[in-house]
Amino acid sequence: MTVLGVVTIGQSPRTDMFPELLQWLPPSVEVRQRGALDDLGTADLAGLAPSPGDETLTTRLRDGSSVVIGRAGILPRVQAAVDVLEAEGADVVLLVCTGEFPPFRHSRPLLLAGPLLTAGLSALAGDSAAGVICPLAEQEQQTYEKFVQLKQKIKVASATPYQPGLAELEHAARSLAAEGVQLLVLDCMGYTQQHREAAAAASGLPVVLSRSVVARLTAELT
Repeated sequence: MTVLGVVTIGQSPRTDMFPELLQWLPPSVEVRQRGALDDLGTADLAGLAPSPGDETLTTRLRDGSSVVIGRAGILPRVQAAVDVLEAEGADVVLLVCTGEFPPFRHSRPLLLAGPLLTAGLSALAGDSAAGVICPLAEQEQQTYEKFVQLKQKIKVASATPYQPGLAELEHAARSLAAEGVQLLVLDCMGYTQQHREAAAAASGLPVVLSRSVVARLTAELT
């Protein structure tokens, strides 16, 4: 049995994510989760808010609420989560955040959702124009920069996956379709299959779901 260690930048367990992720992984895989924000209280979380110039990230907490944090403040906590999962016997570790990160120390294969998504999108889209939906308006410029190396042109809109309802996402999908893109990408591991179906219905376009691409590629090592 392969042990897959999964690091979320939020709090574990990610009960919103794992029922879907597991359907794309081999049934023999044992998944162990660790969150960068595990055991942090409200005051601690407030101290991780983005500073000027820091990359903005958003993630889910254990109680189902969401939080906005800066990348710089969580890097040591992500590293600690990787270390713990490796020490507990993980054969492969996956970081389930599509943001950009510097290299982490690791002794086992370490997969980052961001590069898996950008590489997968490059192959899927070819030179087609892609519309990317990210969670927050503050992340739109970051998103353009993340995908700048891809051959295809992209357009970006925002709609959070961490609030009830689908209206914001449907609006973003329709607006990108009106700009002439040929497929959509939901650029956050928080987006669900329901989000994918809603975006496809609103836009009439094929929709790439981050968690599906990342899980399917991860399955090749498990």
